Amino acid sequence: MANNLFSQGISIREKNEKDDSDDKADFKAAHNEDQALDPALNQRITYRFDRHIIPWLFGIWLLAFIDRSNIGNARIDGLATDLKLDGNKFNIALTVFYIPYILIDVPSNWVLKYFGAGYYLPGLLIGWGIVGMCTGFVKNYAGLLVCRFFLGLCEGGLLGGMILYLSMFYRRRELLFRIGMFYCAAPLSGAFGGLLATGLAQIHHGGYNRWPWIFIVEGIITVAYGLVTIFFLPATPSHAKFLSEIERKAAVHRMGLDAHGATQASKVESEKFSWHWVRMAILNVNTIVLSLNFFAIITPIYSFSLFLPTIISALGYSSVKAQLFTVPPNMAGFFAVILCTFLSDRINARGPIMIGCCSIAIIGYIMLIVKTRPLVHYGGTFLVAVGVFPSSPAVMGWLANNLAPHYVRATGTGLQIAIANCAAFIATFTYLKKDAPDYTTGHAINLGMLVFSLILSTTNILYCKWENRQRLRGQRDYRLAEEDEGLLGYRHPSFRYTI
Repeated sequence: MANNLFSQGISIREKNEKDDSDDKADFKAAHNEDQALDPALNQRITYRFDRHIIPWLFGIWLLAFIDRSNIGNARIDGLATDLKLDGNKFNIALTVFYIPYILIDVPSNWVLKYFGAGYYLPGLLIGWGIVGMCTGFVKNYAGLLVCRFFLGLCEGGLLGGMILYLSMFYRRRELLFRIGMFYCAAPLSGAFGGLLATGLAQIHHGGYNRWPWIFIVEGIITVAYGLVTIFFLPATPSHAKFLSEIERKAAVHRMGLDAHGATQASKVESEKFSWHWVRMAILNVNTIVLSLNFFAIITPIYSFSLFLPTIISALGYSSVKAQLFTVPPNMAGFFAVILCTFLSDRINARGPIMIGCCSIAIIGYIMLIVKTRPLVHYGGTFLVAVGVFPSSPAVMGWLANNLAPHYVRATGTGLQIAIANCAAFIATFTYLKKDAPDYTTGHAINLGMLVFSLILSTTNILYCKWENRQRLRGQRDYRLAEEDEGLLGYRHPSFRYTI
């Protein structure tokens, strides 16, 4: 006997086998005539996703940032000397990483669902872990460039893939805090990576001294973690084995409700790729503005992560102390990401959070530029970390909220990250040896980028408010009569942009 529980066609057929009585009661209470989910069931689903997905993504992103930025730690532990990285060779090695990283972003998002995110994301992790290990064995500059290229190729699809992956499981107003819960690993990697590098750089064994062991040991850890993760990440809510059958159906249904007409598919697996969705993603005002905004944000983030040990060394500290002094600013950034993303979901707004964080970071760079005591400069690094690190998940979550359905979000998110990572070509050349010890030019570039971000955030807030008012007044209802409703996506009159 079939009971029609969802007006959108979701049904559950009674089975002869015994069902859990609690699940039955939950499912009956989960829906009413207006298709609202029972709060208790919804909360339990969210909690289980938090418990079974977020910790694994946190570990993946922690290792990604450590493996990406450990070259900064290796530099002050003998890499530059042993490989004869004179002139701008070190900066070029940093830049090579971003060429494949940028090119692979969008295609990687397109194939994420096809291969299954539960296998695809750990596969990327294993790939770059192997490359990371190989970096420890390079003997010359050419070898370093090759390793950096393949590291970028393996890491390129990760961040966009993780954002897209979470958007399959969490509703829009729940998404940013979950992005923050894994992204906070980025500043933590600076703290943890600095401590780890300090210890590993003391190893002298088998003709490999100091810096090679940073790459070798961290690469081994990455590969091992990737192999374990494969067995635990579900591909979609429908494949989440840690949910009951009733919970899986409710998890799928709540995502349909959250789409507000942006998709006609009953679940994400049913959505098909079309160049129509690609065009929609590219032509969205949010995609253009927030991609440029992420470009502005990621410039100081990358330069901060790569050059913080160098900046602190310029204050007069030894290499060991410089590594250790990178820990407190990064820990401040870690807590700031958690706090700001939680607050953003609570008030259901992204732009105001970004404006506040960018303003704090601007003050930090002013402190770094002003010629004063080293202690004041060091204090400026705290404000920079607190300001720039939360801005990154905020701008990514903002765009993910405002694009739908799946392949529009996949294209837009990938394009945003690809455009943003072009900032690496600026970031890797912001702190040059000739500008030491003040690095005024590098600080000024980052300060200007943050001002640019403030302008873009304000612009997008005003646009989203205007468009939402048009839809509320019925100014976009004509689309339902003139166009195929199944192809409207985020242009559906019922869909509202997040501010």
